[in-house]
Amino acid sequence: MHYDVAIVGAGMAGASLAAELAADMSVLLLEAESQPGYHATGRSAAFWHETYGGPDVQPLSKASLSWLATPPIEVGAGSFLSPRGAITLCRSGERDKLQAFADSFAANGLSFEWLDRSGLDQHCPGLRPDWTLGLREPDCADIDVAGVHQAYLRMAARRGAVLHCNAALTSARRGGAGWNLETRHGSFSAQVLVNAAGAWADEVAAIAGVRPIGITPFRRTIIQLRFDRPIPRTLPLTIDINGQFYFKSDGGDGLWLSPHDETPSPPTDAAPEELDIAIAIDRLEHVVEWQVRQVSHKWAGLRSFAPDRLPVYGFDIADPDFFWFAGQGGFGIQTAPAAAKIGASLLTGKSAAPMIENIDAARYAPARFT
Repeated sequence: MHYDVAIVGAGMAGASLAAELAADMSVLLLEAESQPGYHATGRSAAFWHETYGGPDVQPLSKASLSWLATPPIEVGAGSFLSPRGAITLCRSGERDKLQAFADSFAANGLSFEWLDRSGLDQHCPGLRPDWTLGLREPDCADIDVAGVHQAYLRMAARRGAVLHCNAALTSARRGGAGWNLETRHGSFSAQVLVNAAGAWADEVAAIAGVRPIGITPFRRTIIQLRFDRPIPRTLPLTIDINGQFYFKSDGGDGLWLSPHDETPSPPTDAAPEELDIAIAIDRLEHVVEWQVRQVSHKWAGLRSFAPDRLPVYGFDIADPDFFWFAGQGGFGIQTAPAAAKIGASLLTGKSAAPMIENIDAARYAPARFT
């Protein structure tokens, strides 16, 4: 069968785009693994945090909030969010850094609640004395990532999209009607090839004979810890202004912790390094007075960034039948609804949906790299 669109990658990016497109186009979804969402999607820290990714990503996160909080009736699910809250911390003498962070979002209309030490103690008990100031974002929420991903896959299937797993792309060549595709699952053809391959985005471009953009995968480590005392389940997402750590309650009596590492990596099945785990624990011990008793779980995932750290949505400047939908870093989950609407609008030529009508999609276009 010949398809209007073939999407390489069935993680959150590919699944959400397939769901948006399938009402108007025939869609083929190709997944290299035995199940969708095995890599970045399945290893997310699972939160919606409006300032995550910076001021140029914030419009995507803000636009996605209503879909995640109150999904359309067609989705058949309740809210994918649960309250968490977030605090960005700084030490004594670092107020200027915190102020600069707040100022960077002023044009986006964001305001923050400033917390002194007594305010920090109310939200995050057990901080060491030198952590004296914070910015609180009460709207931060946990995301049911698996729920969102499965909802998009179900929607795509209901609308007629066809998913093939174990279908790694091995060849993409131009034919009379677009692309002739060879995969480990068989042969297919499509008019437009969409690159939603995450860490493998540049590799997919190379297979198709398209110039890579320079999307680089970075390893990110997360560990689950137990302590000498229960950790409050209401503990907010807590972040260092210098980007040295973040942690939040795991929903039980423990903690999810990351050293906020970004180690360049080949596209692979990422695994945590013992050194990164040790660094994470050491950094945490300089923040809180809790005593670590056990590392109960550890994992790593890949976050992929374009050179300017913004996502890439749009047709390749040199090949109008090759569409980039990649470079979504660690914010691809919380921006998925808006990103999928942008991608669908560009691919179908339809007017932008109300969710994204105030977003300048051109800032995310591949043309910016030429």
